[in-house]
Amino acid sequence: MAGNLSKSQLDQSEQVDVLIIGAGFAGVYQLKQLRDRGFNARIVEAGATLGGIWYWNCYPGARVDTHVPMYEFSDEELWRDWNWTERFPDWAELREYFAYVDKKWDLSKDIQFNTHVTAAEFDEESLQWSVKTDDGVTTRANSVVFCTGFAAKSYIPEFDGLDDFEGICHHTAHWPQQGLDFTGKRVGIIGTGASGVQVAQEAGATASQLTVFQRTPILALAMQQKTLDVATQDEMKKEYPARYKRRNESYGGFDFPETEKSALEVSDEERNATFEDAWARGGFSFWSNTFNDILMDMDANQTAYDFWRSKVHSRVIDPVIAETLAPAVAPHPFGVKRPSLEQNYFELFNQDNVAVVDLKATPLEKITPKGVQIDGKELEFDILVMATGFDAVTGGLTQIDIKGTRGETLKQHWEKGAKTHLGVAVNGFPNMLLVYGPQSPSGFCNGPSCAEIQGDWIVKMLEDMREQKVNRYEATADAENSWTDHVNMISEMTMFPKADSWYMGANIPGKPRQILNYPGGVPLYMEQCNNAAKDGYKGFVLDSVKSK
Repeated sequence: MAGNLSKSQLDQSEQVDVLIIGAGFAGVYQLKQLRDRGFNARIVEAGATLGGIWYWNCYPGARVDTHVPMYEFSDEELWRDWNWTERFPDWAELREYFAYVDKKWDLSKDIQFNTHVTAAEFDEESLQWSVKTDDGVTTRANSVVFCTGFAAKSYIPEFDGLDDFEGICHHTAHWPQQGLDFTGKRVGIIGTGASGVQVAQEAGATASQLTVFQRTPILALAMQQKTLDVATQDEMKKEYPARYKRRNESYGGFDFPETEKSALEVSDEERNATFEDAWARGGFSFWSNTFNDILMDMDANQTAYDFWRSKVHSRVIDPVIAETLAPAVAPHPFGVKRPSLEQNYFELFNQDNVAVVDLKATPLEKITPKGVQIDGKELEFDILVMATGFDAVTGGLTQIDIKGTRGETLKQHWEKGAKTHLGVAVNGFPNMLLVYGPQSPSGFCNGPSCAEIQGDWIVKMLEDMREQKVNRYEATADAENSWTDHVNMISEMTMFPKADSWYMGANIPGKPRQILNYPGGVPLYMEQCNNAAKDGYKGFVLDSVKSK
């Protein structure tokens, strides 16, 4: 890409004020805001272009689960002349959007692409981070801001025989950039999270045989996709400023109005009408915008599950398959795993070429050279799709050898569970900040919203540190423990701990079970952050010292 920093340029400019890791929404927003404020800031990005997850997510059917204009930056310079073709854009259109942002904000000149950060270590002598990349370059930075996202480390279970499979096999996060044709192929999809649902909808249309291996039923919601024309968006844009303001005030960074009623205090008719309205609006409306106690009260939660189950059963012809996809007893409380959005996922199972395998009833025994063995029988496949998820939230950080002041790595520091202050800083790791990291709203919050809301706070902190001539700032151990207790306390008030989800780190063997995202919502989170800043960045030790 034009303007991309070369190795020789980095060699000549090894010291920067702020080094940003990752060029997704959070990273590019940090770069723009910091440069505008006079910081010498740069990004290191593993992908070949901007986009973060939208560089890697190029599997068939990959698209956002957040409606536009919520899934874009709120800068009028950007949205005034940009138009989408769909309410929920796909990966290709997201790449076009990032190219547009790049041109408007002139970002690539300060980004090193195709470069993996391998290690980072804080040096008490210089009060700087030394950040090493796989091209052999070491960059020194006064501060580092990690914007690695919640899905930066893929996970594949240790399936016996996987290396022996003779067909094509890819995790959805490592899909071939040139694509892969399912036409006439026998396709097996292992996993029914968001990527599994999306790939299945594409494969079901062209594959000779599609088999979906389901461990846990996915409580997927109706997307209610719509095409968008310019005239429609011109009318929508009249409300954009108000909608962007509203997303700053909502639980998950969306533009949904507040819900003030309990599901249990209304009549059956009113409750059903509310559910129907949210279902018709599509997207995350049914998850986030019906009643205020759906994620707090089990009886209220059951009403949402029962409504969802009735919708699935009305769409699946075979009652046995319908029960497999939407059982009478909920696999977990509704909404405590991130729902996927679907367009025709459940109708797929009415097709003769599509089958579902319940792995709870018939466990996957091994991968064979020709396919998958279950119940002593071999199912043959040309293509296996690993839709098996991620070591979410923390994995993208702990896979890097990040070493703090005590000689321990971040992975070691979090061995018994992630701990942060405000979800942005870690004791023992000075001058290091996290956007979209553990114990921040992260996976509970719309990505672009968090990139701006949390990102603005971090930019302001860096400005304040510069103005106050603070060159070493570090979260205290007490603040870290206090914030962790605060996050856990709120979590226990919800039903999130009742599911073995990636929200709880429960999908990764040996990973400590804990709530990984801040469950109190964006407004409460930002209130905590803003109060700390007003109180002189309470919970941080701020030093203005001379480097040795």
